Amino acid sequence: MSTVNSFGSKSTLKVGDTDYEVFRIDTVPGHEKLPFSLKVLLENLLRTEDGANITKAQIDALGSWDPNAEPDTEIQFTPTRVVMQDFTGVPCIVDLATMREAVTALGGDPKKINPLSPAEMVIDHSVIADLFGSDNALERNVEIEYERNGERYQFLRWGQTAFDDFKVVPPGTGIVHQVNIEHLAKVIYDRTVDGVLRAYPDTCVGTDSHTTMVNGLGVLGWGVGGIEAEAAMLGQPVSMLIPRVVGFKLTGEIPAGVTATDVVLTITDMLRKHGVVGKFVEFYGEGVGSVPLANRATIGNMSPEFGSTAAMFPIDDVTLDYLRLTGRDEHAVQLVEDYAKQQKLWHDPSVEPAFSEYLELDLATVVPSIAGPKRPQDRILLSEAKSQFGKDILNYAEATDEAVEVEGTFPASDPGTAPGVEHETVNHEHVSHQHEHAHAGLLASGDRHAASNPVKVTQPSGDSYLLDNGAVTLAAITSCTNTSNPSVMIAAGLLARKAVEKGLTRKPWVKTTLGPGSKVVTDYYEKSGLDKDLESVGFYTVGYGCTICIGNSGPLIEEVSAAINDNDLAVTAVLSGNRNFEGRISPDVKMNYLASPPLVVAYALAGSMNFDFDSDSLGKGKDGQEVFLKDIWPEPAEVQQIIDSSISREQFIKQYATVFDGDERWTSLPTPTGPVFEWDEKSTYVRKPPYFEGMKMELTPVTDITGARVMATLGDSVTTDHVSPAGNIKAGTPAAQYLTEHGVAQKDFNSYGSRRGNHEVMIRGTFANIRLKNAIVQAVNDGQVVEGGFTRDFTQPEGPQSYIYDASQNYQAAGIPLVIFGGKEYGSGSSRDWAAKGTSLLGVKAVITESFERIHRSNLIGMGVVPLQFPQGESWESLGLDGTEIVSITGLEELNNGTTPKTVKVTATPSEHSPAGKQPVEFDAVVRIDTPGEADYYRNGGILQYVLRSLV
Repeated sequence: MSTVNSFGSKSTLKVGDTDYEVFRIDTVPGHEKLPFSLKVLLENLLRTEDGANITKAQIDALGSWDPNAEPDTEIQFTPTRVVMQDFTGVPCIVDLATMREAVTALGGDPKKINPLSPAEMVIDHSVIADLFGSDNALERNVEIEYERNGERYQFLRWGQTAFDDFKVVPPGTGIVHQVNIEHLAKVIYDRTVDGVLRAYPDTCVGTDSHTTMVNGLGVLGWGVGGIEAEAAMLGQPVSMLIPRVVGFKLTGEIPAGVTATDVVLTITDMLRKHGVVGKFVEFYGEGVGSVPLANRATIGNMSPEFGSTAAMFPIDDVTLDYLRLTGRDEHAVQLVEDYAKQQKLWHDPSVEPAFSEYLELDLATVVPSIAGPKRPQDRILLSEAKSQFGKDILNYAEATDEAVEVEGTFPASDPGTAPGVEHETVNHEHVSHQHEHAHAGLLASGDRHAASNPVKVTQPSGDSYLLDNGAVTLAAITSCTNTSNPSVMIAAGLLARKAVEKGLTRKPWVKTTLGPGSKVVTDYYEKSGLDKDLESVGFYTVGYGCTICIGNSGPLIEEVSAAINDNDLAVTAVLSGNRNFEGRISPDVKMNYLASPPLVVAYALAGSMNFDFDSDSLGKGKDGQEVFLKDIWPEPAEVQQIIDSSISREQFIKQYATVFDGDERWTSLPTPTGPVFEWDEKSTYVRKPPYFEGMKMELTPVTDITGARVMATLGDSVTTDHVSPAGNIKAGTPAAQYLTEHGVAQKDFNSYGSRRGNHEVMIRGTFANIRLKNAIVQAVNDGQVVEGGFTRDFTQPEGPQSYIYDASQNYQAAGIPLVIFGGKEYGSGSSRDWAAKGTSLLGVKAVITESFERIHRSNLIGMGVVPLQFPQGESWESLGLDGTEIVSITGLEELNNGTTPKTVKVTATPSEHSPAGKQPVEFDAVVRIDTPGEADYYRNGGILQYVLRSLV
């Protein structure tokens, strides 16, 4: 609630017959030169100024922003609302439920714990593509989803009724960011505050890094950890430094044959090279008006992939047209236009704001691209994809040249397991021809034997084919990044239609999935008939959710999976998603590529990444002639004609009219009632976490860290997927052992992501990614790299290899704190609160790296773990560290005086497990507690404890 109005900014805006209270930006000197995104922040400070947390000095600092200065001014940003998905959202609601109990224990009122900012959750992360390629795939996958997740869904339904200002979009509706731009986002928000109707920019933080998709709609928002999101829900502002803003000028228009996906991969590549971590990116210039809203959203969605905090487009006529198309009422659209124009938030391409840095892209120069095999910024020109694959495969493939026959074992009567396989006849001549191509391509890269590993796979029908390294075993139209974009979705359908007309279909080893981001996609596919064309090449709808993009891929075709694992094949997945990190998409697949939806279909037809679309044939058509990609690639005019004839405002109004209601499965869930949740001690999905056990109102002083052991020595680009995997729970691991002990069969393990409401599973899954490389274990494996969640347990005499969870239990029992050494970009990836929570609950007190990803750094502080950086230009390797040392960190106690030290002294002393002759190492580590607010959280032992104390 604003109690101060230092600039006299309070005013009235009349829209139609309605008056709105507004806070005028133009009352602040310097406002006119600010970029769009900083004007939104300026209004936020004017409206929330209270003289304590949000001050006149902060507003002055923003008005007099120096675009060339390094960020050093802290402001408090109060988001309009919080958006969640169910993987990261469930722990938020679990924590709120736990806080209600803790408030009661501290003598407070449990009903005080409510979202103070509107909170919306879309359940989109739980459906798995178990079945595919059949009419009943969608229905069965949803049934299995409810069977697996009934406990979680009951809990969320309780939350929907127990908490005020908390809305849930039930399963089977869509993907959170697509639902956000199509329905939840208002662009300009209206809400009654203290009896007065107020209008202000819609802003949000979300428990998913791709919250930035809404930036394409002119809504400032970004991903935060679930920990920060909880604080925002409870009225805590987000502490941040006024950022640098990178102006990205767009000119020209996208040429024919180039998709929005190609544009976004090009922008990702450019911005990664430029360096935008921690900065806002803002698009401006004459070319902005020619960028459709769906393309803007696709670009905004990829902001985490190029590393920026946000990737903003301003408000203009394109924004208004999209709001009308998606069913927003006319008064709301008029409010957006009138407010934006009054507040100078309306895009004027002739005005160039001040920016900190500048980039420019002529859209006419963009060419078709893919990205892979393991990072979204690793862009490859489509014309060079085959030759690049020939180089990359050498890093993945094992040397063998032995053909192995593999029998199919799944029942031919189950088309959902392997689409169409039982009635498909393989063209042996074509397969052989393809295989010769594969060898030729690999020989060109200089080492056939290192990369070629042909395996003969026999299907249940008796037909067989050769499966080699590079085979596309999974082709997925998935992820809100592209499923929200009709131009690429319709292009995919048209390519499928032309392929069917020529007589082509997917290769029999390819699992094909379609996961629309909203039911509107299905509406326009059905209206245009493209759904049948996609189904004809195997792309049946498997669920309305993230599916493949977050690793909910389900099993590959059974005999394909067996061939891969028995022969260590390095196969590929192609998906229209935003993330392709190692181990993320499928445990069977080593190499993952991002591509536009039409290229996903094309790769399903090709069946191999070792393929040149310019010169290699997709197969012989009905007429016996070779068919090439250019023969079936749709023209832009064809795509536009179907967009015009098949997409309407009425579709959006119809699909979103009952968006919060849910189907009969949802409404018939037995749901607890009452303000405090009744925990089920037998539940393996939702358990009360231990964060507040023994908590008192008074603070425990911060202490230095002494006698610590190193749990992990990690390289560059360790992602939150490595730290806290969301995918399959592997048999034999600590998490699997826990579930087995609790009577859960392996087929019901589900994913780590789905069990985020159970801290016992999540602690055991921390650092459990099957592709994690912890260098500390190489010493006990003859220097060999070991993958998986292993460390050395130095509580034992020999320091043997152990699961990280098991070792941490021994360390905690012995009272020994832990530290982690990391490399560059530590914690990049999804905003996984459990990457920080699990790290803390394993007993880690400090993480020392070369650099951090923004969200994960703040999340570590939010869980009481101090993030430190090696001195500039140094790493654990360059300093001669190997993880066998005993570590002490001194200087942290300065935090008790109300100040934050810039550096602390780290001393690493050789232990009995260190190599002979090893010397002690001392260095000054940079303390990455960047704001006074973060220091408060750390002093309290974490953000939740800080909020709880302030509420009581």
